[in-house]
Amino acid sequence: MKIRAAVLERFGEPLEVQELELAEPRAGEALVRLVACGVCHTDLYTASGADPSGYAPTVLGHEGAGIVERVGEGVTSLEPGDHVVTLFSPQCRECEHCRDPRTNLCLAIREQQGQGFLPDGTTRLSRDGEQIRHFMGTSTFAEYTVMPEIALAKVSPEAPLDRACLFACGLSTGLGAAINTAKVAAGSTCVVFGAGMVGLGAVAGCRLQGAERIVCVDLSEERLSLARGQGATDTLVAGPETVEEVIELTGGLGADYTFEATGNVTVMRQAVESARMAWGLATVCGVAGKGETLDVVPRLLITGRRVAGSSFGGVKGRDQVPQLVDRWLAGEIDVEPFVSHTLSLDEVSRGFELMEAQDGIRSVIRFG
Repeated sequence: MKIRAAVLERFGEPLEVQELELAEPRAGEALVRLVACGVCHTDLYTASGADPSGYAPTVLGHEGAGIVERVGEGVTSLEPGDHVVTLFSPQCRECEHCRDPRTNLCLAIREQQGQGFLPDGTTRLSRDGEQIRHFMGTSTFAEYTVMPEIALAKVSPEAPLDRACLFACGLSTGLGAAINTAKVAAGSTCVVFGAGMVGLGAVAGCRLQGAERIVCVDLSEERLSLARGQGATDTLVAGPETVEEVIELTGGLGADYTFEATGNVTVMRQAVESARMAWGLATVCGVAGKGETLDVVPRLLITGRRVAGSSFGGVKGRDQVPQLVDRWLAGEIDVEPFVSHTLSLDEVSRGFELMEAQDGIRSVIRFG
């Protein structure tokens, strides 16, 4: 079938909306009609050429939600009409990692996905006979996409898909960092560095876990206001004195849990230094630039602080994304403030511009 999709032709140049050919789903795959897709920083990171593992041409986009139209042979967990959220982090439920509660990093299709292919080593996207590679196994900057069954989370049909798409990446990453990775304890003190999509999700996750005090740090007063709406009890304007301010706010001890959601290695260090001696846990969610390193004084670790990384918030997508969506529908999570702009597919590059200008939290592309 012919579809319209936003193609990254060359790094550092605007995406080009083109007509492509999309092949039918094969065994273990499903055809999804996209209804909405968030414009995430990871898409911009790859489009800019900063991602060392990036490739072109490819169809970007990974924060999608849509409706299953057709399924391939052997697909048992999905059927036409199902509402789904796309998963760049799949869950096969069978590999060693999927069976272990300590991680969400499924091993099933990792190698092929990283090279831009579906699990059988081929693509479903093409243009005049030329293969166009998939992105993060999803390629949701398109009217339709073909994806593996194990990379689609079936969600409640009551969930508006132009909001549910945020659970495909940013929101689940932040929520899961607090709920799954850090396992924030009730009554604790938390500090979240960064009030973008992931940071605001982490603030909400700390609140859902029953944290008594949640401090959010950001450069923007507007974003700090949004953090208060998600449950932050204190806010700080970011600066070189942030660590000292956090220590002072916490009675000279530091926070039980800190979360870094900026991708800035200097902020990552602040998150570690703001964690409490003896048991403080600093969870790193942001993706640093190519070649950057985290500089931590070993004494901070010897005296009990710990550092953890969190990919997609430790969320096992097919099992847990539907649960998070249900918590939203139950009124526990306020998604509405996160959607700042609604765009068409032809305006996808505008989404990147808004992100670079830090205008709002998330631009969402609506199809049709």
